[in-house]
Amino acid sequence: MQVKICGLTNLEDAWVAVEAGADLLGFILYTKSPRYTPPEQIGAITQAIRDRAGEQAPRFVGVFVDATVDQLVDAMQVAGLDYAQLQGAESPEVLAALDGRAYKALRPTSVADAQEAAERYANLGTPDGPRLLIDAYDPHEYGGTGKKADWHAAAALARAYPRLMLAGGLTPSNVAQAIRTVQPWAVDVASGVESAPGRKDHDAVRAFVARAKQEEPTP
Repeated sequence: MQVKICGLTNLEDAWVAVEAGADLLGFILYTKSPRYTPPEQIGAITQAIRDRAGEQAPRFVGVFVDATVDQLVDAMQVAGLDYAQLQGAESPEVLAALDGRAYKALRPTSVADAQEAAERYANLGTPDGPRLLIDAYDPHEYGGTGKKADWHAAAALARAYPRLMLAGGLTPSNVAQAIRTVQPWAVDVASGVESAPGRKDHDAVRAFVARAKQEEPTP
């Protein structure tokens, strides 16, 4: 089971996630988010982790909302990112332009909505990482709300599309149940392991990763 710890803002929290066994670390590059971190600051964190962890370093993800292709490319280079998670209303053409380095986060309002969006975006996801992400729907926020995603819709997509990542309202106490219900390839947590927005509860990070890793992933 792959685990992504998202909404990181500092090296201390990021290194705790690495030591806990996280496979992906996520950083928010949406300026209206309380977890926003500038690309230069992210770059310092990712470089420090690569220097320390070497070949065991996790993959690094930037979370963007409606950025242009040029903005995405520039920010990813400065921040030292492997993937872009596109959380807004980005078109399939934006993903295609990033040539396998991006995947779409879906916030469906129904199973039918989820299936329609997945048909448009799934084949444009990363070839060796996440293909799609399912998050909770919120009419005003783009993620990190603590709301639980629609596990029924997510399970239907996980059966149809390999390498689906589940986000939305996950915590150390419910992640095992979420994995058993949805059977995703990966799980993603931000607010569910925080002591405050942008600050991680280190014990919660360790517990989340440990409980997720106890569950069997889907192929």
